[in-house]
Amino acid sequence: MSADGLLGLLLPMWQVLIGCCVLVVIAGATVRLVRRGRSRMGNALLVTGAAIVGLSVLGVLAAAR
Repeated sequence: MSADGLLGLLLPMWQVLIGCCVLVVIAGATVRLVRRGRSRMGNALLVTGAAIVGLSVLGVLAAAR
């Protein structure tokens, strides 16, 4: 029982750590993309937008189930 309580206290810390890692990766990818130029940025925005829409549709379909 006490192990579950300890894990419950550590859970927010793991979420913060994962969030920081994601931010570092996104920042690195953004810098690399900016160095490559405008045409690559346009394509990246289109792909990212399509991925967001696709994940949103999947989330709505999964929630409707």
